[in-house]
Amino acid sequence: MITIFIIAITCIVSFMAFNNEQVFSKLQFNPYQVYHRKEYYRLLSHGFIHADWMHLIVNMFVLYSFGRAVEEYFHQLEAEGLMHYANFWYILMYLSAITISSLTTLIKFKDNALYNSVGASGAVSAVLFCSIFFDPYRKIILYFLPIPGLIFGILYLIYSQYMGKRNMDNINHDAHFIGSVFGFLFPLIIKFEFIHIFINQLLNR
Repeated sequence: MITIFIIAITCIVSFMAFNNEQVFSKLQFNPYQVYHRKEYYRLLSHGFIHADWMHLIVNMFVLYSFGRAVEEYFHQLEAEGLMHYANFWYILMYLSAITISSLTTLIKFKDNALYNSVGASGAVSAVLFCSIFFDPYRKIILYFLPIPGLIFGILYLIYSQYMGKRNMDNINHDAHFIGSVFGFLFPLIIKFEFIHIFINQLLNR
């Protein structure tokens, strides 16, 4: 499965970066280097390295939990003749989410040479919210309480927006917010008629 492949590649590259400071420095997202030295590859490469093992494990666990579901949704649509090249669209969503979720950060910190960011959180958020699009009532565990995905999504966006404005920690909340919105809208980018899937799921429970 594509999700397993992405997890494997991310774990391998992250492990290499854990053990090689030069690799970590070269791959991390540094807006200053991207903007002033044209190192555009960092917009994508930073999504395959992580700050530490816990950061990696949490992201990959969430990706595994919801990525397989999104793959199944895409392949079901492909089987029904409503979508072509399901694997291509899934990979495109994941990789483009890494980049797109970082654009606000690029603009905000392009003149700050000391700002760095790593992790696949923007892309993982996109996958999670894409799954909410297809199944808005699927339960998501929040502080050991199962709540509908749609409610979780709303709370998550509010929290990410609030924390992004405060900028009080080392977490890139802007990437979480943008990645989430992008993932939710991605099925409509493929085919706007998929809006009927979300509406039907929303009304038929």
